[in-house]
Amino acid sequence: MMALVHEFENSGNWLFKRRSWLPVFLIVAGIVMMYLGNRQAILFDRRDELIFLGVSLFGQVIRILTVGFTPKNTSGRNTANGQIADELNVSGIYSLLRHPLYLGNFFMWLGPVLFLRSVGVTFVFVLIYWLYYERIMFAEEQFLRRKFGDIYDKWSEKVSSFIPYSIKFIPPKLPFSLKNVLKREYNSFVNIFVIFTVMDLFRNYFLSERIYLTGMWIYLFIAASVIWVVVRTIEKRTHWLDVKGR
Repeated sequence: MMALVHEFENSGNWLFKRRSWLPVFLIVAGIVMMYLGNRQAILFDRRDELIFLGVSLFGQVIRILTVGFTPKNTSGRNTANGQIADELNVSGIYSLLRHPLYLGNFFMWLGPVLFLRSVGVTFVFVLIYWLYYERIMFAEEQFLRRKFGDIYDKWSEKVSSFIPYSIKFIPPKLPFSLKNVLKREYNSFVNIFVIFTVMDLFRNYFLSERIYLTGMWIYLFIAASVIWVVVRTIEKRTHWLDVKGR
């Protein structure tokens, strides 16, 4: 029998490599909930839906404040191939919490969940997100503990894992890099608008049995798409976004 600590770590590594499944699951589940639930509750409301979008963009801002100061090959640069950590991030936003990228993801995905206007669905999302990412965070921290030993243990004792409670902010070692943010975050940025647009499309179909998009979401989607095309073209065809040490 595998010890529980190893089971948690193995499952966390497995979930980490498949973490892109969660947004897909949430979109599909959201569409199903719109179809089965009270459709009058999801009528278009400009103010509310801009607030929901703002929640998602707040999550993107957290990611930007993390990625903009992150050095190359550190604990914030893990990939689907595995964990990476040439050094331990302990300054900047990492002086306030240990997993800022996952906090950012939480708010990014909370926005579309709020689109459903259901307290019950929101509660279930929070529970699923926590169970899903708790394993991933556990696996990451096991890797960091083995690599950095006491340095990591002493840092983790003072810094919260997910919800910041310390105000002892340590300025980041590197300056903010907009190029690094553009290179790493243009996909997650446009995905916010893709998800909301898909939700709007299905919402309108379920309400009227016609396929169309609300004007507001059309304009926002087009604007986000233009930004995505421009940044992606620059990133793929030039080296302008390459920053030494990032």
